[in-house]
Amino acid sequence: MNQKRNPRLALLRLVMTIFCCAILIQLARHSTTAEYKEAAQQQGRYTVTLPVTNGTIYDRNFEPLINRSAEHVAVVNPTSEAVSALLPHLTDTEAFYERLVYGTPFTCPVDTDDIPSEDVFVFDVPVRNEEYQIAQHIVGYTQDGAGVAGLEVDYDAFLRSTREQSSVTFEVDGTGGVLSGETALIRNAPQVVEGVVTTLDIGIQQICEEAASKLEKGCVLVLEARSGDILGMESVPSYQLSEMEKALSSEDSPFINRALYAYPVGSIFKLIPAAAALESGEDDLLYDCTGSIRIGTQLFRCHDQAGHGMENLETALIHSCNPYFIAMSQKLSVRELFETAAEWGFGREISLSESIVASAGTMPTIPELQLPAEKANFCFGQGRLTASPLQIARMTCAIANGGVLPEVRLVRGTSDDGKTVEHEEKNKGEQVIEPETAERLRRMMIAAAYGNSSFQGRPENTAVGAKTSTAQTGRFDEDGEEYCHGWITGFYPAHDPKYVVTVLAEDGGYGNDAAAPVFREVITNMAAGGWK
Repeated sequence: MNQKRNPRLALLRLVMTIFCCAILIQLARHSTTAEYKEAAQQQGRYTVTLPVTNGTIYDRNFEPLINRSAEHVAVVNPTSEAVSALLPHLTDTEAFYERLVYGTPFTCPVDTDDIPSEDVFVFDVPVRNEEYQIAQHIVGYTQDGAGVAGLEVDYDAFLRSTREQSSVTFEVDGTGGVLSGETALIRNAPQVVEGVVTTLDIGIQQICEEAASKLEKGCVLVLEARSGDILGMESVPSYQLSEMEKALSSEDSPFINRALYAYPVGSIFKLIPAAAALESGEDDLLYDCTGSIRIGTQLFRCHDQAGHGMENLETALIHSCNPYFIAMSQKLSVRELFETAAEWGFGREISLSESIVASAGTMPTIPELQLPAEKANFCFGQGRLTASPLQIARMTCAIANGGVLPEVRLVRGTSDDGKTVEHEEKNKGEQVIEPETAERLRRMMIAAAYGNSSFQGRPENTAVGAKTSTAQTGRFDEDGEEYCHGWITGFYPAHDPKYVVTVLAEDGGYGNDAAAPVFREVITNMAAGGWK
């Protein structure tokens, strides 16, 4: 059944509709007046902040190791004119459109700082962790604004105590829309100068990284001979923050800093029993190497099966003759050998910061060295002995530095002004051998570098002293070939040593083939670059 319309109800509805329309027209009219504009301003302010910049990490010369580059970040008041100006310069279009729908100001990365729009404000924001971070294992990285690894985590409280952030503040209405005609308040954050100052030299670090790229696995170290300061330290393989999952699953363990890891060291350790022999006056041995030597029931072979013939200490070091050093060890007491190695830092950790610590390695005990075979192995760097590349570099510093074994430093301290180090403590050292002994060892290492025509570690633009080794691992590939670590350690300039360079080629084979060319490249480039 159809109901009859109520004329009075229809008239009431018409009057209400007209009344509402009148109100809307009046509001629209007043929205353009000064009074309404003033009222709208009371709705509030909206501030857009740029990414935070924290304290930096410097090399020894206050060159930044992080925050080295900057990216362009735009703060956008999303007007149609701003959008048109931005579109050609967006680096992430999808994210831009996701933010655009809200109609409030936001940030977006762009490829230029020159965008012609009054509604776009472009800032240069330092990039803390680049895709390829220099000194990655040392610097470490951050996550969600906090340090996770390396110096980033060890100095997290200090680095994060400085917090600078650029921003743009807009006047907005109740819906969050920017009020037209109002000037935005822009804050450009000051440059962050506070930071941690390392001993690294960024130029030397770059040379180390380039040379280390020739290794599949291993490390390159450069130390200042006199102070023990680490000028360059690179471990390969390294890792990139964009490929963390891949790095975590890699069998090559890219998160390990191989400069701090302990390995069998081989013949470079012969410098220790040589030092013990020189200090005790037992350095006059003449020995006829026939290609092998028997200790008790065990036969030790020389790498030259035909033998080297008559050898003295210097020629034995040049030829890296194992039988000679085994024979020499019979003239030295177990305690002499053990204490010499211990005084030189073997068997002790080297702490560079809270989380960056070189392994102590392993030292056979005095009772173990009483076993003739273990003592023989010890004298040419095999058996239970292991050490880190940093320990080997430190040992070489003592030879290059008149017998003074330095403390090793990676961090000079902190800086509040980016120019000076607060409360820096200078390195100390311990005299482990007489200067005359160190001089004789230096001459032997120079002879080892120039007394063998096949040596591949000689640079053309400076003279060096060096010792290589090929360390057996007891691990074999599927064809039965033993994996060996290739080593070299040395110094330059030969007659006035300033720098020590140590290279490990993990599982790389012979030291002269795998490590010596890398050693040569590092020193060649350093000498050419002014580090003479």
